[in-house]
Amino acid sequence: MENKHTDVLIIGTGLSGLFAAINIDPKYHVTLLAKTKVSNSNSNLAQGGIACEYNENKELHESHIQDTMRAGAYFNDEVAVKYLVDNAFDAVKYLVNLGVDFDVSKAGDFLFTKEGGHSTNRILHSGGDATGHNVIKDLLSIVRKRENIEIIDNTMALDLIKQDNRITGCIVLRNQASYYHIYAKKTIIATGGVGSVYGSTTNDLNATGDGIGMAYRAGCVFQNMEFVQFHPTALYSEFVTSRQRFLISEAVRGEGAYLRNVEKERFMIKYDKERMELAPRDIVSQAIYREMYDTWTDHVYLDTKHLDPKYLEKRFPTIFNRCKKEGYILGLDLIPVAPAEHFLCGGIKTDLSAKTTISNLYAVGESSYTGIHGANRLASNSLLECLVFSKAAAKDINNSIESIDQVSQTAIKGIPNYNYNYKPIRKKIGDYMDEHVSIVRNEQGLALTLNVLTDIENNLTKYPNLTKYYYETLNMASTARLIAKAALERKESKGCHLRIN
Repeated sequence: MENKHTDVLIIGTGLSGLFAAINIDPKYHVTLLAKTKVSNSNSNLAQGGIACEYNENKELHESHIQDTMRAGAYFNDEVAVKYLVDNAFDAVKYLVNLGVDFDVSKAGDFLFTKEGGHSTNRILHSGGDATGHNVIKDLLSIVRKRENIEIIDNTMALDLIKQDNRITGCIVLRNQASYYHIYAKKTIIATGGVGSVYGSTTNDLNATGDGIGMAYRAGCVFQNMEFVQFHPTALYSEFVTSRQRFLISEAVRGEGAYLRNVEKERFMIKYDKERMELAPRDIVSQAIYREMYDTWTDHVYLDTKHLDPKYLEKRFPTIFNRCKKEGYILGLDLIPVAPAEHFLCGGIKTDLSAKTTISNLYAVGESSYTGIHGANRLASNSLLECLVFSKAAAKDINNSIESIDQVSQTAIKGIPNYNYNYKPIRKKIGDYMDEHVSIVRNEQGLALTLNVLTDIENNLTKYPNLTKYYYETLNMASTARLIAKAALERKESKGCHLRIN
């Protein structure tokens, strides 16, 4: 297939990729790449909502800033947090003006809920617990009507093209067959999370750290990779064989659910007397880990028995139906839950315009490190981060793209193609990450894992293979190694990173 040229190349079709595309001036051609289906993304799975003080109230804005800082163990970049909160109202208002629907009361006012670490009800939601799905569906319908935006699905970005220390596009593989270059004046990485490097995750299984791997090979700077957030309440089942776990939103605890150990005792009072079940995720996940350790089990319970089943079914239709399918009724039964990998708080270092350390390359969403999350992300700040920083990236691109000449082509490098099976390597990565780079970490386990991952990455690099599965596995190995290395280097416990020696 012939090489392609575009003005702006966006790798990823989650919330940050789609919102960036919509905010690019329509006079520029935008190409959106989806590795599989356009709708497959972590954004599509997001249940809770979007944290936003939908007002001009300075006190409430300051409260959102302080909640974010406190949840992040004050390891956040306060300037970035202030930028996020100050721009939240405008970004979400633009989303609403585009026609995206959020849940409203009978009087027509937005309904706001509360999640862990928040001091007020400030989380907008849609379809009860289907916020991500509904927002993505609405944005996709808008994107498809824009004549300047082209979507290419089933196409994996393999590597960034770098010329004279600037990024000029990427090398792609379409439908496991067509191998070509897409040249762009500006490139945005919006590839999402890294969940597949762990044995169990709430992420879409397409989240194999592709943006992290590509940016690493291109020479980008990374920051805070050790801070991996585990969601406290993924639905537990001993019979599940998939890496992917079903998430039970923190908003269920926001509506009053309790956590109990297998002895049926509430336990959060021992770990955070003030906020109990609504403590930030790092505290709750570590508390559950401790309770599972102390009671020799692999799960705890989410208790909604004191809440009205009819209300829960209306408020959380997706969760209610999935639990029912598994044999549990919200409001009547104890729901078994356990922590699972959920979100990378670190990533590719960017500034407030989402620019990376390499010219003409931007990173938005979970693959980026903006400084907002610090050592632990505040619930529902992730979708907000996607909106605010995608808008900032688009604004910077609109203001600077005219100064860039059309990029020159480079020769396509031949890569052999083998039908290799990478499943055993992926399993090994997940097993080591689960055992040694999970909620609790120690020096010996981290050092061992780093050695194993370095060997895996070196061996994969030695034997390139022109398949999607090879590049995914290479990205997983690189991402896992960056996490393990950062975790080994940070001796003190902070936020999501708990070191016991």
